[in-house]
Amino acid sequence: MSLENLINEDLKQAMLTKDSRKLEALRAIKASLLLIKTGKDVRGGEIPQTIEISLLQRLVKQRKEAAEIYLEKNRPALAEVELYQVLIIEKYLPDQISEEELNLIIKDIIEKSGATSIKDMGKVMGLASKELTGRAENKIIAQLVKKLLGIE
Repeated sequence: MSLENLINEDLKQAMLTKDSRKLEALRAIKASLLLIKTGKDVRGGEIPQTIEISLLQRLVKQRKEAAEIYLEKNRPALAEVELYQVLIIEKYLPDQISEEELNLIIKDIIEKSGATSIKDMGKVMGLASKELTGRAENKIIAQLVKKLLGIE
């Protein structure tokens, strides 16, 4: 089942149960999907899975950043709303991998690419991003690549 159909089904369920908090998060996902669907990158109305995953990751990142700002400004109620939406949106992302597994995968990528210094970081990040799409945040991947290449 496509992400769009899954969201529509969950939207209906949230409406029936009158879960307004979940409904708000699902509507945000649906609105973003519709924006992408009407864009020039999508042909035939079907959104590729890689674009769906990057969309969900972007929505999670936006909400985490907003929650952080709300907490800095001493607005915990608003931060809680954002963090709840993060939980809802993350349910549609692939399972995140453990740090140990991520470490092994990145070591393998570094070995295969022959990377030895900071100059090779772009090459490693490109390969890692493709292989780990949706399973780990790019920020964490970059930190680990720097650590393994001996930069930090």
